Amino acid sequence: MEIIEIIPKVEVNSKKKLALVYTPGVAKSSLTIKEDYDKVFDLTNRSNSLAVLSFKYEDSLRRAVYLKKTCNVDAYPLQIKLEGKDEIDFVIENIIPNFMGVDRALIDSMPWDVPLDVPVMSKGCILPEDLNIETLEPVELRRLFGGVIETRIADGDVKKPVAIVSDGSAVLGLGNIGAEAGLPVMEGKAVLFKELGGVDAMPLCLKTQVPSEIERIVYLLEESFSGINLEDICAPRCFEVENYLIDRLNIPVFHDDQHGTAIVVLAGLLNALKVADKDLSKVKVVFSGAGAAGQAIARLLIKTREKLDSSKPGGEGILMFDKFGCVYKGRKENDSSLEKMAEITNYEGFKGTLDDGVKGADVFIGVSAKGVLAPDMVSSMAKGAVVFAIANPEPEILPNLAIQAGALVAASGRSDFSNQINNSLVFPGLFRGILDNGIKRVDDEVKIQAALALSEIVSDVELAKDYIIPDALDKKVPLGLQKIFQHVE
Repeated sequence: MEIIEIIPKVEVNSKKKLALVYTPGVAKSSLTIKEDYDKVFDLTNRSNSLAVLSFKYEDSLRRAVYLKKTCNVDAYPLQIKLEGKDEIDFVIENIIPNFMGVDRALIDSMPWDVPLDVPVMSKGCILPEDLNIETLEPVELRRLFGGVIETRIADGDVKKPVAIVSDGSAVLGLGNIGAEAGLPVMEGKAVLFKELGGVDAMPLCLKTQVPSEIERIVYLLEESFSGINLEDICAPRCFEVENYLIDRLNIPVFHDDQHGTAIVVLAGLLNALKVADKDLSKVKVVFSGAGAAGQAIARLLIKTREKLDSSKPGGEGILMFDKFGCVYKGRKENDSSLEKMAEITNYEGFKGTLDDGVKGADVFIGVSAKGVLAPDMVSSMAKGAVVFAIANPEPEILPNLAIQAGALVAASGRSDFSNQINNSLVFPGLFRGILDNGIKRVDDEVKIQAALALSEIVSDVELAKDYIIPDALDKKVPLGLQKIFQHVE
């Protein structure tokens, strides 16, 4: 049968293109939209995207195919649960940042082939064949293409997309820039889903930032998707949203900022400590950043350490810092999630600064902000120190400066340095494995196995201080992650 397939406008076959489509380049497009929200129609595919809403997915799909054929519009089929007119209006109001409009012909009991006057605004067909994409600036690339994803009609079985759900409250390292400004990031993410995992994915940036409303929208649209990838939702609301959806939905829910980041950091750290000849269960680890990513990394690290050595608490020797200083029990700035972290880290009740906390540390993991880690702070760390400065789009310290200051191994989230610690190594293959094997929940054991599988892709012969993690475009990565799910019940 004819289906709607979500495809990239740009083939990501080099690090340069990866940087243009995703990070760090995508940040410039997001900031441009934040400054002028009308730019969303120039720099994303919103100007050519339409949501098709009905009470049955197959009906929405049939109409989406019709609209693609007759109007050349990128129509996305959506099914909404029948729970009242107010609910329909509520969903439409909150999903509109992704679309130029919502087609409700089927909701209003019109025929599936009722004509619709839609302007043809796709920019993908007017580019010169000899255009050298790699010479473009990120904003210019998106302006020329009109975003980086589109749809096409294909023959095959119905494969519902993964929804990349965000409220725009914690986009990259840019903070609360809103749904429209977050859309370029989610489009870039959709490109990587397809290019690296063969998974169709669609952005779903929501106007609301109220947790209960985010939960309600995703619940009402559940039948439209094969899975949910939560993205760029700030802590602590992201924990509430994730837990609610995991308990309520019958499709897998994965918060990539938490668990994708945790998996790739753990994989890189396992290999970095091999290079440094240090024991994961014994190293002193300092975190800068105690939001969603920091907490998830710390929790997975603790679980792994306890798995390796159950004789002592896994949080021993771990300190976490945020903008208020070190996290400790009873600290007045703690929210409920930070108080829980304080109970499983910082056993000595340290209350000093990051400058003091990092002294003698074996590992620094940064998921915070540009420039937080100064070279003299790196110099104060233990011999053979490992520095993971993975704030995006600008790290806590550039890897070359960390090495100059005495670190043995340095990594960042950037594609223009070696040792790129990026979620793109995890989510495409992980979702491919989840969907192929009918997995509904990704627990801690699966996350640890995923990290081990990712780390083992780098052989002992290849392992070096500037090669601790596979290249983001290495096709062995999604294949390696897919395999672990074949053994999960």
